[in-house]
Amino acid sequence: MPEKMPEKMPEKMSDIETQQKTARAWFESLRDDICSAFEAIEDDVTGADEIMTLEPGRFERKSWDRPEGQEKGGGGGIMSVMRGRVFEKVGVNVSTVHGEFSEQFRASMPGAEEDPRFWASGVSLVAHPRSPRVPIAHMNTRMIVTTKQWFGGGGDLTPVFPLDQDTADFHGAFKAACDGHDESYYPKYKEWCDEYFFLPHRDEARGVGGIFYDNLNTGDWQADFAFTQDVGKAFKNIYNELVRRHMNESWTEKDKAAQLIKRGRYVEFNLIHDRGTKFGLMTGGNTEAILMSLPPMAAWE
Repeated sequence: MPEKMPEKMPEKMSDIETQQKTARAWFESLRDDICSAFEAIEDDVTGADEIMTLEPGRFERKSWDRPEGQEKGGGGGIMSVMRGRVFEKVGVNVSTVHGEFSEQFRASMPGAEEDPRFWASGVSLVAHPRSPRVPIAHMNTRMIVTTKQWFGGGGDLTPVFPLDQDTADFHGAFKAACDGHDESYYPKYKEWCDEYFFLPHRDEARGVGGIFYDNLNTGDWQADFAFTQDVGKAFKNIYNELVRRHMNESWTEKDKAAQLIKRGRYVEFNLIHDRGTKFGLMTGGNTEAILMSLPPMAAWE
């Protein structure tokens, strides 16, 4: 959408076009790598009898578009959703959209008050495993351009039954990714994640955390993009390891009931507090894709 970009940009138009194409290609590539890894997990599981009666899951892709020329802009995305043995529901969505922010949303987006036009691309993942022994997980990375531009994203883990080793390994993977760029990143982004993924009405954390960052623009686009890539790769590698670590363990009906309650907390956060949900709905995104993060089943006490 180069012709729709604001006039006041920090770099030449040709540079911005290249950056947009590069970022979009990376998000799509990361999506493909994750989907392949998860389908391999579906093939390799050998555990609980109740899941071995099911067929190995495969991702089904569905594209959606925002019509050009309308007030809410253009672009679109692809939903990739799988329901299988290990993953009761997992979605890995990529979208690239552009348009204008609504008046009530402009004040919260850097650079949008000067000019409401925007471009955004990103990948978003939420995994709801069938087994209560395999942790729920979320990851997203994105690039947004207004009269300013920045990266954001992160990943977090929501186990039903937290294990110290899993938590340490998950955080260790993100710390290594952060430390490779700036040793101040991990403590800052970990704290941001802890504060963000918190349910104030419950006075409890959603899970065991991870990292969360936003508005990242150090003035070095290549460095910020490389960091964003490493965040995505770190999540892919460690979550794949954690799933395989626990996917063959058995569970009880009591364990499953506890999982459904935890999923209920997940629903509460995503519908009440999540910025990504609000961003998608307020920018005319695809409702089905936006609410992909919700579990197939949940419960409340």
